Formats: sequence, C-alpha cells, structure tokens
Amino acid sequence: MDKPYDSMDRHFNLPHIRSIGTDRPLQWLRMGWDDMRDNLGASLSYGVILAAIGYAILSYAADKPYLFMAAISGFMLIGPIAAAGLYEISRRHEKGEKTSFFGSLRGLARNADTLAMFGAFLAIALVGWERISAIMFALFYRGEISNVTNFVSGVLSAGDNLYFVAAYVIVGGVLALVVFSLSAIAIPMVMDRETDTVTAAMTSLRAVQTNFDAMVLWAVLIVALIGIGFASMMIGMVILLPLVGHATWHAYRDLVR
Repeated sequence: MDKPYDSMDRHFNLPHIRSIGTDRPLQWLRMGWDDMRDNLGASLSYGVILAAIGYAILSYAADKPYLFMAAISGFMLIGPIAAAGLYEISRRHEKGEKTSFFGSLRGLARNADTLAMFGAFLAIALVGWERISAIMFALFYRGEISNVTNFVSGVLSAGDNLYFVAAYVIVGGVLALVVFSLSAIAIPMVMDRETDTVTAAMTSLRAVQTNFDAMVLWAVLIVALIGIGFASMMIGMVILLPLVGHATWHAYRDLVR
C-alpha cells in the first residue's frame, strides 16, 4: 500500500513510500544473503577492507575507553556511506549483472559529488558524537578509565555510574535515531536514481516515519549483527557487513516505489 503525498513530499518532490509489514526486514536479510552469495568475491572484498579498518581503529582506541565507545557507535553512524559499493553490486545484480569489486567502484565515481556531501554530513555527526562522548565521560563517569576492561567493570559494578549510563544511552540514542532516519535508505537511492542529498535524506526520513515499527526492527537487527561482528574481533564483520549492506538495498527497493 502506498502512502499519499503530503505538503512536504510535494515540496521536496519525494517519491511515494510503501507501507510494509514488520516481517519485511527478515526478508531483506534473506535477499541480501542471495546477493552476497551470487557476488561473493566482490562482497567479501568490502567486508575484509571495512573489517580491517574497524580493527585498526579499535586497536588504536583500546586504551582510551571514551574513544573506544565512540568508535563502536561511530562505526554504525558511517556505515551507510561505507557500504555504498555494496549497494552498487546489488543494483547491478538486480539487472542480472555480475559485478567485480573494481566494477562496483565505478558506481561510486558516478555519484561522487552527492556521496561526498552525504559523507561530510556523517563525518560531522561522527566528530560531534566523539566530542559529546568525551564530555559525558568527563562529567558523569566515576572510576578508573585506564583501559577498556577497567571501564567495563566500573560501569557494571559501580552504582555511581548510573547517571553516566543513562546520559550515554539517551544522548547516543537520540543522535542515532536522527542519523538513521536521514540515512537508512538515502545512499541506495542516490546510487539508483542519482538524486540530490536533500531529496534522498527526506525520502529516508519519510520512509522511517511511515513504517516506524518495521524500521525500528531493522535498526535493532543492524545493531545486533554489527555487535556480533565486534564481539568476534571483527572476524564476523567480513560476512555481516556485506550482508547488511546488500539487505539495505532491498530495504530501499521495498520502501520506495
């Protein structure tokens, strides 16, 4: 069922948004798995590269707890732009084309200006979150923060850090909701329609508003899968990142008529 236009849709010339069931996110994962299986070499290339970058960042931040936490959540913030090549693979796969890793990069070059603008927005959000994270550590955290192990044990055992946990979850959750709403399907739309940044972001926001329950479930699934990747010391990320990337393409195709 398609959503009728309202004044904001007409102002931004947004496409129609479909209303979907809450079972669709699991179907997106299934279709994303098919895309990854049929383009295994190209998909896993992205997985290996992004997992290696993530591992390097986490290794650098291992003795800096505030930076370590910001890096994990920030990895999810920049995920939509990092997976742009995977959307191109799925776009071509939908047309019956097999795509190499280097072939997918041509899709990035085709939309370089718009992707750069969206990347700048996500980079600003990431830097802002890192600064906010540091401020919350300074204001609310009580305990030893010489390394991640001491930090985790301090959070779990010290009642003095309840305010810190509450502030971190609330502020981080609000920022994550804003970024997710504006970017959930924006980059796949750019790759598919070569549209501008504002139109893509507003379409993504409208898609989240129209299908809030399904998109909340989708966000939870993304966090869970990426969390598994981190828990496996980024090894699982080699498969899980491409899976989420390809599934996001199908989310876009399902939501936008």
